[in-house]
Amino acid sequence: MWSAAILAGGQATRFGGRDKSALIVDGRTILDRQIHELATVTDDILLVGGRTSRPGARMVADVVEGSGPLGGVHAALSEALGDAVFVVACDMPYVTAAFAAHLLHLSQDADIVVPRTDRGYHPLCAVYTRRCLASIARRLGERQLKLSDLFAELRTRAVTTEEIDAFGDRDRLLANVNTPSEYAGLGARQGHKP
Repeated sequence: MWSAAILAGGQATRFGGRDKSALIVDGRTILDRQIHELATVTDDILLVGGRTSRPGARMVADVVEGSGPLGGVHAALSEALGDAVFVVACDMPYVTAAFAAHLLHLSQDADIVVPRTDRGYHPLCAVYTRRCLASIARRLGERQLKLSDLFAELRTRAVTTEEIDAFGDRDRLLANVNTPSEYAGLGARQGHKP
């Protein structure tokens, strides 16, 4: 069985503390779009660190608070029903079910499956398996919180740009919204008004 986790516990300091999952993209919130897509892949969707509950997702709190995305992945792996968990940041509006399912399929032969483009790794649109838990717990205890540092330690399968492109425009698929200007740019590029 697979699970999916939407990480929604960030402080959004570059967005004035605003809940980025509630931003409207093409008429729906990012969070609603994500739950709709992921529900076709799994019945076990976790909302990690979210502020408000949503139908179709169960709320999960960080086990080790103040640990950033690494703490969110730890909480997701600790609570997930599946052995492999597709993890996505709550500010990525265009992630598709087909892409998530592809990454989950690849996890049969890896501990981590992560897209890699010319912008580097995309660790918040990746699959982590239960085999990561011991390494993540150790890193949390040592306060080594950089998520991408796990990649050298565990069996990591990098997903190439050619593979990503089979699922659509990689810039759209992996787009995220960190700042108001990125949100405005997303709207201009995708034809909606924020």
